[in-house]
Parts: sequence; structure tokens; C-alpha cells
Amino acid sequence: MKRLVVVIVVLSALWAGYWLVGSRAALSGFEGWFEARRADGWQAEYTDITLRGFPNRFDTTLTDPVLADPNTGLLWQANFLQIFALSYKPNHIITAFSEVQTIDTPHQHYDILSSDMRASMVMEPNTDLAFNRANLVSDAMTIIRDAGGDTTYLDGLQVALTREDGANYRLAFNADGLTPALPAAITSDLPAKLSAFRADATLGFSKPWDISALEQARPQPRLIKLHLAEAKWGELQLEAAGELTVDRAGTPTGKITIKARNWREIVALARATKAAPDVLLDQVEQGLSLLAQLNGNAETLDIPLGFSGGFIKLGPVPIGPAPRLFIR
Repeated sequence: MKRLVVVIVVLSALWAGYWLVGSRAALSGFEGWFEARRADGWQAEYTDITLRGFPNRFDTTLTDPVLADPNTGLLWQANFLQIFALSYKPNHIITAFSEVQTIDTPHQHYDILSSDMRASMVMEPNTDLAFNRANLVSDAMTIIRDAGGDTTYLDGLQVALTREDGANYRLAFNADGLTPALPAAITSDLPAKLSAFRADATLGFSKPWDISALEQARPQPRLIKLHLAEAKWGELQLEAAGELTVDRAGTPTGKITIKARNWREIVALARATKAAPDVLLDQVEQGLSLLAQLNGNAETLDIPLGFSGGFIKLGPVPIGPAPRLFIR
């Protein structure tokens, strides 16, 4: 019995020593990472950092974190950020976000109010920390643009990203109860919320997502394989599928097929919300009217959109410039 007690005491002491060394290394790693970002010209700040969780976890809390990348003009800040990891499995982390977050881009300011937003990430056990899979979920969310401007509401959000091979990732996205930021006068004939807003896609990038994606340059899209994207809002329905390749300049090439039900109302909504220039929408409406006559179905259309030469084309006819797909 005495030997057993001695063994337990020794093992406990060894484990306590391991946790102490590991916690100090983790704390030093966070502090060093923020110092390195500041040396690179970032704004990288926090008012306090603590680490708890003995004996089985490393629970790190950053108070008032701020990160701003001078190269992209992106800024994120929050009241706190909590990062949890099991002491015997440090490559699997869970993050809990503050109920209030702010994101600034060179063009817009966003306040994000959320309930129980959290993320889980499993990374490869190496120094690059390339992630294997990640999930983000949130309950009710409010997104306010430009401090008191347009407001978008969500009942819930679920995002999953899984590495398939190389730099290819499978994305699943779903927003529950999306209430878009549109004037009531424009949407008076529609339900308050979309009944569906989701997507399933395979995304290929120029390199895998790892710690360098935050510290250095972001991986850029090279492949977008849209298995299905779907939006339903009352009687309006859009579905899209197809595949695009993206060159180094961010120019997409390929085809996306869109199924639109009650397409005239969708065009009218785009026109009322200024989603696109009237000249472009006039061209789109004329082209879709012609397709409707050819298909013999005035309300439902299958629209093959080609992307080539920097343009979006309906058949051989360019209807507008293609977006440049680039991650800042």
C-alpha cells in the first residue's frame, strides 16, 4: 500500500510539474506572438492575460484584445477572448468569443453582437499549426454596419471547414432565420426572415491555412466548386451550382448555373435595394426575358452564367465584369 501511495504521489508531482511547465510555455507563447506582431507594425494589444485550468486544461483569457494588420487595413477587437485546450491534447482548441466584437475594414465598420459564439479547431501537431478542421457556431447574432446603419439579424449560424487534401477544404455554411438589412417598404410583401440560406462547397487555395495566414499573407482562392447554394425567401428562391477556377490575379473562369423561381421579383428586389447598377439590371432583365420565352416557363429559369476574360456572360453575351476574388 505504501508503494502505491508513493507511486501516486510521484505521478501527481510529475503531472503538476508538466502542467506548470506547459502553462508557462503557453503563456510565454501568447505574449511572444503579440510582441512579434507589434514588431511587424501591427496594433496587437490586450489589457490582461491569464492562464488557468490545472490540472487538465490550459484556459487562456485575453482581456480587451485588439489586432490590426497595417497591410490590409483590417482590425478586430473584443471585450475578451478565451482559448481552451486540454493539457494532453494542445492541438485541439476551443475558443469562446465576447458578446460584443468589432471589425473594421478599409471600407466598412461592423459591430457584431452575438450569443454564445464559439469555435473549435483541430490543428496538425507541428510548428506550422495547419488546421485539419474547424467549426464556428453562434446563437442569435446581430450585425450592425457603420454604427447605427443597416442591421442584419440571425437566429443562429453554423460554419464547418474540413481539410480534404493539400490546400482543398470542404465548406458547409448555414444561417438560420436570416433577416436582411433592407427597408420594410421594400420587403413588405415578403416574410421577415429567409427560410433557407446555406451553401455546400469545396474551396481550393494557393497554400494551406496555417499560422502564417495570420502572420503573413492570406492563402488566395484557386478553386470554387459550388455543390449547392440555396436561398429561400417566401416565394422567391435561388439555387446555384458550378465550378470556377481562379488565377493569380483573382479572375474566375468557369460556369455557375443558377435556378431562379419568380425571377422577375428577384430582379425588382435587386433594383429597389441598389444591389447592382440599373444599366446592368436592365441588361440582365432583358436577357432573362429572352430565356423565359425560349424555355416556355415565365417564372422559373435555369441560367448558365459563364465566367471568362474577366466578364460574366449569359451565353456569348457579356452582362457585366466578373468580381475579383481576393482575400485581403
